[in-house]
Amino acid sequence: MTMVEPQRPQGQGDHRAITASAGRLTGVTDTPVAPATLPHRTPRVPADELVARAQAIYARMDQRRSVRAFSPDPVPREAIDLAILAAGTAPSGAHMQPWTFVAVDDPVTKREIRLAAEAEERMSYEERMSEEWLQALAPLGTDWHKPYLEIAPCLVVVFEQITGVDDDGKPRKHYYVRESVGIACGLFISALHEMGLCTLTHTPSPMGFLSRILGRPKHERAMILFPVGYAADDATVPALTRKPLEQLRMWNPSGSP
Repeated sequence: MTMVEPQRPQGQGDHRAITASAGRLTGVTDTPVAPATLPHRTPRVPADELVARAQAIYARMDQRRSVRAFSPDPVPREAIDLAILAAGTAPSGAHMQPWTFVAVDDPVTKREIRLAAEAEERMSYEERMSEEWLQALAPLGTDWHKPYLEIAPCLVVVFEQITGVDDDGKPRKHYYVRESVGIACGLFISALHEMGLCTLTHTPSPMGFLSRILGRPKHERAMILFPVGYAADDATVPALTRKPLEQLRMWNPSGSP
């Protein structure tokens, strides 16, 4: 005799247990599985030391600039790996960690990437970009030529995983993908700067050639291309200013603007 479980009304007694590691469905139970936890203790820093640390961090980060003139001197692979590990500490939607960092130091592959990027960039500068866009870029002195993609000793391409893939090959939904990957990229930039390396956020559009050249699967999409290395001895950067605090921060706003 086959037993048939009576159908429960929606929302009553049908709890799906979620694993803490990857948020995958583990089955239907009467009670949800409690997430695994670890103790976390952060040392309490006195207020004056807190502010002093904050000032030091700001002073260091204020020295960061986007660099387009690189030295060809090699960078230890371990340094790149550690910067990627630092990026991987970023928070992400449902802890799906929807990013893939692809590092390239092979000269042949770097040249292939440069040629493909310059082809797209030339099309953009000559046909796709509006006059307003070109005027906005004028103070940066950029054009479609991207020699740093070959000169920099390493390229790191960050791919956003539009979906994940379960062990059985089925797609797994990811949440807040672009926000999550953007935070990870920010940590990657900060880690490189902290260790004394330079980089640039290069975003040729479209970027499909990166998936082709680097053999990435269809559920991944290139988001940012980072050339990484030491600044050239004769490197210069645009004379730009950053917004002052008064234009960045508001405390306790209320009402309509």
